[in-house]
Amino acid sequence: MTKYMALYMAPADAIAKMMKLSAEEGQAEMDAWMAWDAAHKSAIVDLGNPLGRTKRVTAGKVADGHNEVTGYSIVEADSADAAAKIFLDHPHLRMEGAWIDVLNVVNVEDMMAA
Repeated sequence: MTKYMALYMAPADAIAKMMKLSAEEGQAEMDAWMAWDAAHKSAIVDLGNPLGRTKRVTAGKVADGHNEVTGYSIVEADSADAAAKIFLDHPHLRMEGAWIDVLNVVNVEDMMAA
């Protein structure tokens, strides 16, 4: 099985709307995430967490940055397609303009042996 990192992506305005949910609406969203987690428990390595503000580091410089990554999860699957299909029913996709990028976590030892 190969590990895949899912990056939860959304435009800033969609995140701003999410931050304004009522306590009940927020709980309903969390319940949907937990139901997704339970349904895919065998594949989930790390349910992950939301991500905060970005610091961009370049040669000799640190500055505030911006991107659309809102969080991550790590799953295991037999292929990239199988990993991506795990997220087809993910509640994150209910957010307007949201998407999920699924990336293969490359094993460095395998790379070096090739």
